[in-house]
Amino acid sequence: MQKTDNQFLMLTHLSQLAHFVFPFGGLLAPLLLWQMKKDEIIGLEDHGKEIMNFQISFAIYAIISSILIILLIGIGFLFVIALLTVIFPIIGAVKAANGEFYKYPLTIQFLK
Repeated sequence: MQKTDNQFLMLTHLSQLAHFVFPFGGLLAPLLLWQMKKDEIIGLEDHGKEIMNFQISFAIYAIISSILIILLIGIGFLFVIALLTVIFPIIGAVKAANGEFYKYPLTIQFLK
């Protein structure tokens, strides 16, 4: 039986900040939380897909920006990407805590 757990949804969004603790943590932590509890928590499937889409999209943006460093414009893009990978998960966590779904801006929808 599924249950509503806004705190777990919030934790899933905040787990993206794990990339500051260990490599690929921002991708692996929410993925593990999502896969472990997706059948137990209402809405986790949608939140998990949105988080994964955000992580994949911003990894692609970071790779492209790293290549653009050669043209000296990639440094600014990397700074913006780093800032947004902190701001957007916090906004998503606040929305999830309030029982709302947060659609991450600038995200390519790989998982639907």
